Amino acid sequence: MKARSFSHVGLTVSDFNAAVKFYSGIFGCPLVGVADTPPERVKAFFGVAGDAPTCKIGWIRVPGGGVLEIFAFEPAQPAVTIPWNRIGLTHFSFNVRNLQKWHDYLSGQGVEIVSRPERSPRGHSFFFVRDFDGNLIELMDLGYMYHVLGWLGPLGGWIFRRGMYKQYYT
Repeated sequence: MKARSFSHVGLTVSDFNAAVKFYSGIFGCPLVGVADTPPERVKAFFGVAGDAPTCKIGWIRVPGGGVLEIFAFEPAQPAVTIPWNRIGLTHFSFNVRNLQKWHDYLSGQGVEIVSRPERSPRGHSFFFVRDFDGNLIELMDLGYMYHVLGWLGPLGGWIFRRGMYKQYYT
């Protein structure tokens, strides 16, 4: 058994409309679906207390096929900062081209820039920003590796599982 592809990342947001505006306006990711969850399901499935808790769910499509699934709960809980070394999700990433141009664009849009663009030892470039709720987003330019991974990724995975990465599969 193996997964077919990556599907989505779920984010709880403080303001549904602000999230739609941010991700569509800044990154070109349109809202493609919305659902309002009945209070009894919000209580039972999500475990949210209250007389009539609500949850609006939206699906924001990222070019290339991924989806950001956004949740806006009422009552809401305050955000917490997630440290890098805590087990669990820390960030999500967008593949982009021309990293410096993205850095300049996002700076001009007032997006919080966490780090300057830098080049990794393996050749790709990246930097981090935060959305309006403080969620960490990595922008990554894979350069020529974008195409190499697209075409040779499955073959490389097969080879590495049997060779240099074998220790991680035992």
